[in-house]
Amino acid sequence: MREPVVFLPAMMCDARLFGPLIADLSRDHAVMTAPITHGERIEEIASGLLDVLPKRFALAGLGMGGIVALEVIRRAPDRVSRLALMDTTPLADTPQQAAARDPLIIRARTGKLSEVMAEEIKQSDLAMSPHRTEILALVADMAQGLGSDCYVRQARAMQRRRDQQTTLRKIAVPTQIICGVQDVIWPLKRHTFLAELIPGATLSVIDDAGHLPPLEQPEQVVEVLREWLRQPLVLR
Repeated sequence: MREPVVFLPAMMCDARLFGPLIADLSRDHAVMTAPITHGERIEEIASGLLDVLPKRFALAGLGMGGIVALEVIRRAPDRVSRLALMDTTPLADTPQQAAARDPLIIRARTGKLSEVMAEEIKQSDLAMSPHRTEILALVADMAQGLGSDCYVRQARAMQRRRDQQTTLRKIAVPTQIICGVQDVIWPLKRHTFLAELIPGATLSVIDDAGHLPPLEQPEQVVEVLREWLRQPLVLR
């Protein structure tokens, strides 16, 4: 029996981020999206997920979801059968990056979440497309549904996250790296570095996509994920 597939969404996103992927993969896989909305540390979020996720599963995360996925596999490598990391980073915030989050946190707390999210995900973070405005509207709607308190928790978790380069070198399951060719938040160079540190990892670059390939180019991403799911499992 195929192992279930667990998706972890990006910061201030819900299952709709992976909607097209879920619709396709659910034809022949058990698929679920796990929220990463509780806890002010990545370690706390990962620990909470491990309490409720299946005994063994394929894990795919985008952005902050990828960061949480790395902590999950660091804590419980025997439970993750394969790993997909999309438009994410293994590095900690620099002091400057961490400090830059503080004004956004303050603004979110004072009722300006929509303004904050317009800075978190800008038009220029996505590839030019007739659907770009629609995707940004969906991102805004997901964020409003999660609310300001969630933003504050997630921003704090991102500020405090650990460097996971050591974790990357220890990953021993089929690993797929996915990057939108026009991602300016965590660009292709970062993903090449990511793939080089994980033994046997495969890097796939998604054409005509920026930071959110599952919404920008879902057909390309599904094709890559199906190939990833067909790879032989590593025996332990």
